[in-house]
Amino acid sequence: MSTFWSVWVIVLTLANLALITWVLFANRKVAVDDQAEPENKTTGHVYDGIEEYDNPLPKWWFLLFIATLVFSAVYLVIYPGLGNFKGLGGWSSVGALEASQAKAQEKFDEQFGKYLDMPIEQIAQSPEALKMGSRIFANNCAVCHGADAGGNFGFPNLTDNAWLYGGTPEKILETLYNGRQGMMPPQGPIIGEEGVRNATEYVLSLNGLNHDKAMAAEGQKVFNTVCMACHGMDAKGNQALGAPNLTDDLWLYGSSREQIQHTIRSGRSNMMPAQRDKLREDKIRLVAAYVYSLSQQDEEQQ
Repeated sequence: MSTFWSVWVIVLTLANLALITWVLFANRKVAVDDQAEPENKTTGHVYDGIEEYDNPLPKWWFLLFIATLVFSAVYLVIYPGLGNFKGLGGWSSVGALEASQAKAQEKFDEQFGKYLDMPIEQIAQSPEALKMGSRIFANNCAVCHGADAGGNFGFPNLTDNAWLYGGTPEKILETLYNGRQGMMPPQGPIIGEEGVRNATEYVLSLNGLNHDKAMAAEGQKVFNTVCMACHGMDAKGNQALGAPNLTDDLWLYGSSREQIQHTIRSGRSNMMPAQRDKLREDKIRLVAAYVYSLSQQDEEQQ
């Protein structure tokens, strides 16, 4: 705050306190002797036949105002409130926040710190750690991936063993730390509408879904020319690029003919936001262990 505005605030604050004090004492009256000064008994105001008495404030009420003014004066001496004057107590909202954060950090270090150097596989074996991880997941990840981590339209299911970027603890941590930017580029301008329809029939055939065989044969040629670079010769995807497996009948954006055509024609773009600036490292490791445990359960069931 500049010196001018600091002085402005100080003068305005003190002037208001002084004015309030003057008004309080200027209107302070002692009890009136009704017999000696009958004309001072009322203010002269009459409302519906009811006269307004000119009585002084009750003593307790007047003292309450005095206590408020004293409190205000003491407060402005101890705490910042007069421009750039920081107060004798040295309090600040930033300092209070930092103290609160330090206290929370100490508590969190005691509760979560032990997981910093623990392998993800080991954390995933701890029921207590998984319980904490599930709560962190519910607060930060469930809005996209669902409360049960089963995924939503455009957001992958985290309970199966199909991974776009890999399901090892290291890859899961990498995803959580740095996020992911996935994009399927639009192919409509490249292969044309006929190519879109043919490629769609080929993708349907890869999953054993109802398709046109003649169009699928043409679509395979399109796939081998344009799509194979990302999805692989066998269409099983490429985790290094985040290109999904097109043969496992698992779909981020739906398996209907219209939805597949839209994906090929217009492309898709989605983002997994990085969590490194949002969550502490130990919390990220707990979430990673929780997600890893879900995929391990799927493997055991299979």
